[in-house]
Amino acid sequence: MNLQLIGKKALISGSTKGIGLAVATLLANEGARVIVNGRSEESVSSALERIRKEVPDAVLEGFCGDLAEATTAGELLQRIPIVDILVNNLGIYRPKPFEEIQDDEWRQFFEVNVLSAVRLARGYLPGMKERNWGRIVFISSESGIQIPPEMVHYGMTKTALLAVSRGIAETCAGTGVTSNAILPGPTRTAGVDVFVEKVSGGRTFDEFQQDFFSTVRPTSLLRRFATPEEVAALVAYVCSPLSSATNGAALRVDGGVVRSCF
Repeated sequence: MNLQLIGKKALISGSTKGIGLAVATLLANEGARVIVNGRSEESVSSALERIRKEVPDAVLEGFCGDLAEATTAGELLQRIPIVDILVNNLGIYRPKPFEEIQDDEWRQFFEVNVLSAVRLARGYLPGMKERNWGRIVFISSESGIQIPPEMVHYGMTKTALLAVSRGIAETCAGTGVTSNAILPGPTRTAGVDVFVEKVSGGRTFDEFQQDFFSTVRPTSLLRRFATPEEVAALVAYVCSPLSSATNGAALRVDGGVVRSCF
């Protein structure tokens, strides 16, 4: 399918690995001009190299910096003042008992997962409205609907993104600008692989996966971790002109974990 993205300028925050990298690669493959972001020069350079291996004619740019920092976000907006597509993917997660989560950690999760997205959306939205075209996408999570007891602070931030996304969409009524949230379910990213290695107790990944979906996420219909590419496919569609009638939506690519038809 031609997603009609040739020449569109797309920024994906936190795009040196996982879902962000998969989105960047797919958008580049569709002809978009892609800006890859990561915290270090090494991670950005490595991601650009990986994308070019898959998409030799990709039009790419890198921006190194922690976009959870307001000053860094300001530097980005000065250097790259116009984008057609903004994918807010930057985020952190960390399992921890609720009773042990201190104020500083609550603030950190909100700063990284929510305010980083708010700042970029606030910076790029006026230009999108002026040009009467734009796509803002928030990578939320099924954890924003079914708050995980092992990561209440993480779930809180993903619920907040749903509110921000819908609220922005309301301000775009009657324009060519859309704002939507994507809700992935358990996805096999590099971070998940590291986590599984730490907690698996010597089990293989397949053994851990089978136990995880039997006991921790038993409502999954997919019965396995999704791949970043499976999530990226939905994100790419929402970024495209083909999705003009999709606005203010919370779109699940959760493998059926959320037990609801709505």
